[in-house]
Amino acid sequence: MSIAHHVYTAVDCAHPASLARFYAEITGWEVGELDGSEDTVEWVDLFHKGVRMMAFQKVAHYIPPTWPEGPIPQQLHFDFHVLDLDSGESKVLALGATKHAVQPGRNFRVYVDPEGHPFCLVKNPQ
Repeated sequence: MSIAHHVYTAVDCAHPASLARFYAEITGWEVGELDGSEDTVEWVDLFHKGVRMMAFQKVAHYIPPTWPEGPIPQQLHFDFHVLDLDSGESKVLALGATKHAVQPGRNFRVYVDPEGHPFCLVKNPQ
């Protein structure tokens, strides 16, 4: 029997509310209530059908990852499955993502969110 029944990821960042909205646009999940103003909020959750899926936590002096080289590794990244890489790319770029210079595979593409976290769009026809 497992110890836990659900897992979700909390992401360190400088601006939890805006980063939560960025990932809400990618996933279609709902942004939870903000406990404070845009500049003072410390934690923001994303929900899917009432279930907490991701969270964004304010970190003082946040420094983005320097993947694939440099002193700060990516530590983690998200893979989002899409039916069409080109369509997915145009949508995440319009939201404020940046296509990463390093593109190591054919069936996925690497991007950086507005706060510097790498993430991938993965071609998945299902």
